[in-house]
Amino acid sequence: MNLSIGTIPARLAGLPRLAGVSLMVVALAGCAVGPDYAAPGQFLPTNWGNAPKTNKPLETRQLAQWWKKLGDRRLNEIVDRAVAGNLDVASAKARIREARATRRQAIGGLFPQVDGSGAATRSRTAAATSASGGNTTGNLFQSGFDASFELDLFGANARNVEATTYGVDAADEDLRATLLTLIGDVATNYTEARGAQARAALARRTAASQRETERLTRNRFTAGTASALDVERAAAQAATTEAAIPTLEAAYAQSLHQLGILTGEAPTALAGILGSGGPIPAARGTPPAGIPADVLVNRPDVRRAERQLAQSTAKIGQAEAALYPSVSLTGNIRTTALKTGDLAKNSSIGWSFGPSLSVPIFNGGELRAAVEVAEAQRDQSDAALRLAVLTALQDVENSLVNLAKERVRAGKLSAAATSYREAARLSRTLYQSGAASFLDVLDAERSLYSAEDTLLQSRVAVTSNFVSLNKALGGGWDKPVDVLLPRLVDTHTGPHLRAAY
Repeated sequence: MNLSIGTIPARLAGLPRLAGVSLMVVALAGCAVGPDYAAPGQFLPTNWGNAPKTNKPLETRQLAQWWKKLGDRRLNEIVDRAVAGNLDVASAKARIREARATRRQAIGGLFPQVDGSGAATRSRTAAATSASGGNTTGNLFQSGFDASFELDLFGANARNVEATTYGVDAADEDLRATLLTLIGDVATNYTEARGAQARAALARRTAASQRETERLTRNRFTAGTASALDVERAAAQAATTEAAIPTLEAAYAQSLHQLGILTGEAPTALAGILGSGGPIPAARGTPPAGIPADVLVNRPDVRRAERQLAQSTAKIGQAEAALYPSVSLTGNIRTTALKTGDLAKNSSIGWSFGPSLSVPIFNGGELRAAVEVAEAQRDQSDAALRLAVLTALQDVENSLVNLAKERVRAGKLSAAATSYREAARLSRTLYQSGAASFLDVLDAERSLYSAEDTLLQSRVAVTSNFVSLNKALGGGWDKPVDVLLPRLVDTHTGPHLRAAY
């Protein structure tokens, strides 16, 4: 509906006696100003550049509880604890409750407002002012109701309800995005903790072997078959390997502490679960990537950005409705009596009822500027949505490449570690037979340790990239989450005496 601000007062002035009924019909018909939201179109590629081509969309259930594919019972337990206790999740739940309450507030604006009042007064009139010449004492009792109802002619209140409804949707998606990030962080930190443990264990085993080599070298030195230089080289290599252990233990502790915080507990709360050690979680297979358009459906951050754009669009109509006249129906019923028994008598009851019209004439451009503010905020939300989509596409493409290439790298590193292991065995054999120098033995042992340590790091990277890909595709928690129960439950909120401070 298009209405000119200048023509509205003239039209209203000529309305017939049934104008009130006509206005009610217009209000009930759902008249609104401002743009109606329509999801924006955006160009998306038909296929991923780093995944097999397919025309089959990816179903959300295919990504649900992806961390269980890592086959680690302790990881599953920690994820459950994190979902239940994480403080970011608690905040996201509170934002949902806030959004729902805000929507109920907006809905309240669509209904009449009724207030009751009552008063009882006892007064005394002095003799000098009394008509009877004596002191007069009397009672006055009053009660009544006030009612008001704003006719939402141009949809300001309806747009507010629309905006807050989109706000509830955005809050729901915010919780899903929080859970997606949380589970990914838990899986990544758990993998890094296991990787640090494995690397520290490797360093201890290697250092122990190198100390044994040092002991044998000292014995050979005593026997005159080895030089002092060989002894010092053996000792230096063992000490160098041992020096890596504290750094790896610190890295494990940091991952452990982060996992504790992610579960909403003390930093060392999970020491009992992780302290006994365990294998690095191994990624099994590659999750199906589907088609690029899937990110619009599966990524909660993209869905949240789209709902926020819808909310910003509705707020334009809310701001624009302030440029148009507003009509309210107000009424009251009052009864006044000297005795409480007379309050209900017809002779003591008075009432009033009628519409009121408010027309914005001059406000220094404030209302028009408010519309421009809302339009600018809508444009910001549109840009945020488009950026969220592009970022999602980038995340998937990067994760696909990283996972595939890291798996190739891990395979090569595994082959290298096997070769270095055989080289270390042969160098020892040759050294004992006098066909190789002790420096060859040390170099082979050093190369073997470096290869095995790099392989462990690559295995951690493979699993981390597997986690990143599932996050990028939008996989996450698919079980119901109770958002109704607040973290803090207030008691004794009714009328009560406050304690003195």
